[in-house]
Amino acid sequence: MNRKLHLLAAATALTLLATQSAYAQKAYDTGVTDTEIKIGNVEAYSGPASAYGVIGKTEEAYFKMINDQGGINGRKINWISYDDGYSPPKTVEQIRKLIESDEVFLVFNALGTPTQTAVQKYHNSKKVPQLFLATGASKWNDPKNFPWTMGFQPSYRVEAQIFAKYILKEKPDAKVAIFYANDDFGKDYLAGIKDVFGDKASKLIVAEESYETSEPSIDAHIVKLKGTGADVFVNIATPKFAAQAIKKIAELEWKPMHLMTDVSVSIGAVMKPAGLEASEGVLSAGYLKDASDPQWKDDEGMKKFMTFIDKYMPGANISDANLVYAYAAAQTMVQVLKQSGDNLTRENVMKQAASLKDFVPDTLIPGIKINTSSTDFAPIEQLKMWRFKKGQWELFGDIISAETGG
Repeated sequence: MNRKLHLLAAATALTLLATQSAYAQKAYDTGVTDTEIKIGNVEAYSGPASAYGVIGKTEEAYFKMINDQGGINGRKINWISYDDGYSPPKTVEQIRKLIESDEVFLVFNALGTPTQTAVQKYHNSKKVPQLFLATGASKWNDPKNFPWTMGFQPSYRVEAQIFAKYILKEKPDAKVAIFYANDDFGKDYLAGIKDVFGDKASKLIVAEESYETSEPSIDAHIVKLKGTGADVFVNIATPKFAAQAIKKIAELEWKPMHLMTDVSVSIGAVMKPAGLEASEGVLSAGYLKDASDPQWKDDEGMKKFMTFIDKYMPGANISDANLVYAYAAAQTMVQVLKQSGDNLTRENVMKQAASLKDFVPDTLIPGIKINTSSTDFAPIEQLKMWRFKKGQWELFGDIISAETGG
């Protein structure tokens, strides 16, 4: 009897030791097992922003490719994506469902500033990563107050800082007129320009003119700005108004250096309606390769992207920038999960997301790299300038970094 008890005690001790060493090797939070990682997402598959729905579809296809290759450290991604119709109340409902019913490990690349603002506090109180958000607002880079939230693409403020650096380099004595949407998007840009201009701002900026998205025409604003004698025009407008501005500037035969937000670089939605001739010479900045541009046909990263599209999304419209964007975001998510190894806790995933060093997704313009740290939650802070020439966008110059002195 004693011998049996002794053996039982020894066996229990061994089991305990084995369990402890297994715990030392593996640590999981909700949504992770030896075979699966549950990733949640909300997307505008319907409603006013449904054009972005293809982002979710591309990410689903990318994770399917990863699963077909054996997953990440042997674990398959279980992708759960819901439609929120770009409506904040619906977003709240769907995010609660993902976290409380589906018990996802994290939420990845959810879309939209108003929608994600509605759930930011909830995510942070639940300590569930709100990771690599698909929105350009600069407020996602606030690790001190929101340690569970991180954006992905360059913020509007970052882009504006890069424009300001370009202006200072090319026209140090510029007379700058800023035309902007009277909302968070427009004000983010304005702040970014002033970040870089610093105490020179009052001397360089000769006019700040805002417009309301309810205005039928912005012609009167453009006439007023021409009258200031500005030789640099910064166009911080959404597509419809950006096109009106380009058209009116050409009609007035005003020839300022014209910088325009990358929100409005669509050739079909902006440059063609404004007139290709009127659009000639407009400047912007970007960070993604254009899959429909023949200049990338021999690029290694683009070859990988095209192989993925041919197999997992045959017939997709490769001129839609949302595809190369979604591919880059999903590739970055996979990198973070790889770095996390078997320590798949939410805390470690955020730590790894904040420890990316010179990571280069296949679809980023060469020279642009992803870097994050515990105090910098903005993955992409570099852009390359481009100029509209003979009906298409042409890259030129060096990579410009938003960091001061960069």
